[in-house]
Amino acid sequence: MKITFYGHASLGIEVSGKHILVDPYISANPKAAHIDINTLKADYILVTHAHGDHILDVEAIAKRTNAVIVSNAEIAGHYGQKGFQSHPMNHGGSWNFDFGKLKYVNAIHSSSFPDGSYGGNPGGFVIEGEHKNIYIAGDTALSMDMKLIPMRTKLDLAILPIGDNFTMDVEDAIIASDFVDCDKILGYHHDTFGYIEIDHEAAIRKFFDKGKDLMLLEIGSSIDL
Repeated sequence: MKITFYGHASLGIEVSGKHILVDPYISANPKAAHIDINTLKADYILVTHAHGDHILDVEAIAKRTNAVIVSNAEIAGHYGQKGFQSHPMNHGGSWNFDFGKLKYVNAIHSSSFPDGSYGGNPGGFVIEGEHKNIYIAGDTALSMDMKLIPMRTKLDLAILPIGDNFTMDVEDAIIASDFVDCDKILGYHHDTFGYIEIDHEAAIRKFFDKGKDLMLLEIGSSIDL
């Protein structure tokens, strides 16, 4: 499994020969100006919630790639009505895709489209691949529901928001990593704009002091699991 960070909360995942994009917000992010969305491959686009900083490039990429948009029922229905391929899910539900098993899990946040229309309830995703399992938390507060995840899935990586203000901060993300029983963390949803700027060295040190590995990737950089 290869995971690429495209800035903010945008990810690319390659697993079992398939290309997955998560929450593509790239073209309007100055920090990701070197990323050309027209070169990105996508068989699936996973959307955690409907906020503009998570859906901005969904339509452009899906139109070019014919990717299947996977999200909650409301978001999937929204794109389905526009003629895009979509797969609706809801909290606690799983589906076996050709890249692995995908589960839609709880997140504590809000969810509305940029025009104010209803975007359903926010969520996160657990991907069980052929060899590795990951948790993509989406935008969320710390939640006791996270403790449910390792009861079903042993994680190899937890992808957690750490920017504070709109989501968990670093300290809460450390607790979240305890809850999901995973000491390897990829931090995201930070630095994009003033509200969520963080001190990278301090964040890494705080995780290290708890015996955990926090990775903060440069935009466009990847890791292999």
